[in-house]
Amino acid sequence: MLNLFLALMKREWRLAMRRPGDVLIPLVFFLVVCSLFPLGVGADAALLSKMAPGVLWVSALLATLLSLSRLFEQDEQDGALEQVLFSHLPLSLWVLGKVLAHTFLTGVPLLLLAPILGLQFSLPTSSLGVLMVSLALGLPVLTLLGAIGAALVLGLRSAGVLLALLILPFYVPVLVFGAGAVQAVQAGLGAQAHLSVLAAFLLLALFFAPLATAAALRLALE
Repeated sequence: MLNLFLALMKREWRLAMRRPGDVLIPLVFFLVVCSLFPLGVGADAALLSKMAPGVLWVSALLATLLSLSRLFEQDEQDGALEQVLFSHLPLSLWVLGKVLAHTFLTGVPLLLLAPILGLQFSLPTSSLGVLMVSLALGLPVLTLLGAIGAALVLGLRSAGVLLALLILPFYVPVLVFGAGAVQAVQAGLGAQAHLSVLAAFLLLALFFAPLATAAALRLALE
């Protein structure tokens, strides 16, 4: 598994260097959307702090979705997907490695950028910490679920629009508990319950999403 992940990381890094927009566009989108809200709402620290969990989480969700429509596109075009399909390597394991590599290249920069943007919303240090933990648990879930949709719309026209229509309803629980964890801390309550649910989502997604994505990819290649 480690060798697979390292090999996929090297390949994804090479592809990212050829098409840096695939990595930079979600980050720029996240940065611009989060920065526009304080400019539009004003300098009311209490209002900004109250809005922050929802704004940051929705922006991160949409930025993640923006980067997923081409997740398997290059692999289909250069024949790598077919080679994996007919090799001895389980397709679901390759999918898991692909998703982990994608999360590392796109999710980690979003995660590191989130607390900096949270300062614009006057979030206290305790809320920033919970925000990072919730994103660390939630962003991989978003990518794993998005991979299923990306496999289902592979090769179709308007794949990005179709992907959004398919996946956004499944993103709602992650959004609710992710933003709710920060809101709970702001209200003086503990965030353990929300974070536990996100961790459960992550474990379920790690087990089921690669299998569902592999099945969808087989259908797309038939």
